[in-house]
Amino acid sequence: MKLNDITTPFYVVYEDKLRRNLRLINEVKQRAGVNIIMALKANALWRTFPIVREYCRDFTASSLNELRLGNEELGGEAHSYCPAYTPETIGEFLKRSTHITFNSLHQWLRHKEATIAAGVSPGLRVNPQCSVIDTDIYNPALPGSRFGVTADEIGAEWPEGLEGMHIHALCESNSYDFEKVLRAFEQQFGSYLDKVKWVNFGGGHLMTREGYDIEHLISTLLDFKSRHPMISIIMEPGSAFAWRTGDLITSVVDIVENQGITTAIIDASFACHMPDCLEMPYKPAISESVPTQTGLPTYRLGGNSCLSGDFMGDWSFTRPLREGDRLTLEDMNHYTTVKTNMFNGIQHPSIVLCRSNGECEYLREYDYSDYKSRMS
Repeated sequence: MKLNDITTPFYVVYEDKLRRNLRLINEVKQRAGVNIIMALKANALWRTFPIVREYCRDFTASSLNELRLGNEELGGEAHSYCPAYTPETIGEFLKRSTHITFNSLHQWLRHKEATIAAGVSPGLRVNPQCSVIDTDIYNPALPGSRFGVTADEIGAEWPEGLEGMHIHALCESNSYDFEKVLRAFEQQFGSYLDKVKWVNFGGGHLMTREGYDIEHLISTLLDFKSRHPMISIIMEPGSAFAWRTGDLITSVVDIVENQGITTAIIDASFACHMPDCLEMPYKPAISESVPTQTGLPTYRLGGNSCLSGDFMGDWSFTRPLREGDRLTLEDMNHYTTVKTNMFNGIQHPSIVLCRSNGECEYLREYDYSDYKSRMS
């Protein structure tokens, strides 16, 4: 089956692009001597995990569902972090995890005995209070953040029993942002580093983005290792694994005009199928479009839900759009397929894998039963 034979809307993942990212990540891992694990919060398309497993089996999870999926479909080390574990969930987290990070000293003390008894390596999330992210909704280092413990809270002595530290202060960031955060981390928490076995530098390292300075990242990691040779380094990028590995293919189903604005309504929804576009917000690239300019046919895209704000704009095209035209909304894999919803009961896009030889196959097709079972 070829791509053009598939009925829209559908997400497509390209095997060759996924392998490209995995090879690069594995190169960094080997050259820097660190462990780079996959964050399921960014990519949970488990039917693609047979490809991922060839390069990486270790993962990080933030819920019991993610943890179980990683256990079943990746099978390597299981690193867990949750803002708050409850008496009902902690037992299962400890049963399924190899490493577990606590968000507060209270959480650690509450679950310390059970963690030690389970033989799981415990860590504490720390907050270096170094902000390098412009979009507040994705910034864990904002004043008043609920994430992590400051050095002042810890005090003079590192809490007994904790084997690791976890920091996460990046989002689709470059190596120079990481260097800045790392400097703040060592200034504030350096006195504790001889007390821990591992440091998890979290996610947000977008090493697979074009233009990312891989050599600077590796040298930064090697420099840290030279200062702290007894510490194991873990990184858990989310977007980097699935960055530009997939698209959302949709079709124009109608053209409407109102007060000088022309909207092409598509058979997909920003609110349901691309929610980050509205949350962040950001405007995705469309392969068939050209730079927006006066004189060219220009359109707002409207989703097919009844939410008034289910639209984005504007895009220009070399010719007027017509009903049935296909549009490729680029880079709709990481943090997209994991965030979709079924508002309005709108049919969920199928998920397709295109192999390196150009042949495509359905990973999943959705129907009414998916909506009904979710609502029952």
